[in-house]
Amino acid sequence: MVMLDGPRLAPRSGTADALVVLLHGYGADGRDLIDIGAAIADLLPGAQFIAPHAPEPCAEAPVGRQWFPLTFRDPHELARGTEAAWPILRAFLDRELTTLGLPATRLALLGFSQGAMMALHAATVPGGARPAAVVGCSGLWAQLQSPPEVIDRPPPILLVHGAQDELIPVAAMFASAQALAKAGAPVQWHLCPELGHGIDEAGLFQSGAFLAAALTGAARRASQE
Repeated sequence: MVMLDGPRLAPRSGTADALVVLLHGYGADGRDLIDIGAAIADLLPGAQFIAPHAPEPCAEAPVGRQWFPLTFRDPHELARGTEAAWPILRAFLDRELTTLGLPATRLALLGFSQGAMMALHAATVPGGARPAAVVGCSGLWAQLQSPPEVIDRPPPILLVHGAQDELIPVAAMFASAQALAKAGAPVQWHLCPELGHGIDEAGLFQSGAFLAAALTGAARRASQE
């Protein structure tokens, strides 16, 4: 199995009390997202950030990576692709949590575009430990074609999308939010009115604040158990 790795940012507080994994989009790599960690670190001073490079070289961008191939011809390729890439990502998350000595309740995921599809898959795939929170930026839920009736123990989810997204239309965010909510996920969304396929400052702030609140809430619940 491919062993993932990528750029990292150490927690500002010294010792990591949370792990935030940043999942890049199709044709990019971990360097494309690691600066997000620096941008939201004030909201998450105890978080270790890591942006792993996806497991495969990208056919459309020779210097980039992909979580799974995209042909844009098969409506089911997103679901199959996330399912095929998930064991590699899951092994990486398990390894990183073990290294830090943290439970899955101290894990948060933020994904962009294809990386958002992987993050949402981690939030909804049957079985296994759930992250404390997931943010999906400019992406969609890959299981939209055949969503489960009920998601087991879904974490809080935030969807962030540009109203002017020319690659993944904003309608995909609303469809994903509706399907996730119908299956029992606590989902919120934030629309960036002037934004295309990207992440802006408002989206970054919303994402960081959401992750910080979710991780704080998870820590409070753990202390009461």
